Amino acid sequence: MDVKEKLELIGRNTVEVITLDELKEKLEMGVKLKGYLGFEPSGLFHIGWLIWALKYRDLVNAGVEMYLLAATWHAWINDKFGGDMKLIRLAADHVVSVLRYLGVDISRVKVVDAEDLVDDKDYWGILIKVAKSVSLARVRRALTIMGRKSEEGETDFSKLIYPLMQVTDIFYLDLDIALGGLDQRKAHMLARDIAEKLGFKKPIAIHTPLLTSLQGIGRMDVKGEIDDVLSGVKMSKSRPESAIFITDSDEVIRSKVFNAYCPPRQVEFNPVVELAKYIIFYEEPKEVVIERPERYGGPISISRYKELEELYLNGSLHPADLKSFVVKHLIDIIRPIREKVLNESKELVEVLSKHISR
Repeated sequence: MDVKEKLELIGRNTVEVITLDELKEKLEMGVKLKGYLGFEPSGLFHIGWLIWALKYRDLVNAGVEMYLLAATWHAWINDKFGGDMKLIRLAADHVVSVLRYLGVDISRVKVVDAEDLVDDKDYWGILIKVAKSVSLARVRRALTIMGRKSEEGETDFSKLIYPLMQVTDIFYLDLDIALGGLDQRKAHMLARDIAEKLGFKKPIAIHTPLLTSLQGIGRMDVKGEIDDVLSGVKMSKSRPESAIFITDSDEVIRSKVFNAYCPPRQVEFNPVVELAKYIIFYEEPKEVVIERPERYGGPISISRYKELEELYLNGSLHPADLKSFVVKHLIDIIRPIREKVLNESKELVEVLSKHISR
């Protein structure tokens, strides 16, 4: 795979790469890149996570040496499962299993538990350096990376440690690339801003889109900072009705999609359109047929998301037909993963299903 092919593979289906020029320069220099994705074990794998999981697979396939950080201590700080570390670790095992079923070659990945990092005093030395390099106001603003409001650090000081740990993870692992959803932008930018000052690599930040809640955005103001806005409207496992889980049955998937917010002729913050864009058409071209009643033009064949978007925006594709299309293909994607998960770890799924982590 040449530099151009690697750039296309790493950069596709992302919101931004900060910066693409830095990535290109390192690839052209033949640098053996190291990257990571840190995930907070907090429950059953939902379809919004498929976006970063597929991108993670792209990075592995592009030859990047990837770490997968099970952010167990971070989940503890963030009150996941009430701080029950046993449940947090079970959730971490669940995520690793799903990635394997998605085709990620785990043998080429370095899976790390945050507990392995915090056992090293050098980790805490880096964290202190990070803390001494940023203001309290900057750390408070970064609390949105954990789905928290800035004022929550006032009643639980441990919350303020979370962003510092995330930056420390990147420096401690000596990474070239930090991968995450767009809601992780503030932590990545903080790492970039102070890296050179502290003598560490300035990480390239790759951000993937977030799926909007199936319930839509309602009357929420969407004029604020983009990561603040998206953290408030994204699909979340703490609100089961807003998300589709990898373990949901065909019937549940069908019900959730058909009841989802899907305004006609609108693609922005439309969760059903996003499912088509980010999941079904993750790889293009993809030859598919959208079924429509004969009186509305009958079936239509397309191969790219842009074609679907144009049809929807001009009213040629009704929300009901879009939902039928999405349901069919989503079930085809989820069913084989669900069957493997339930076949190999049904008891784990049952345990996690009983504990909705907020």
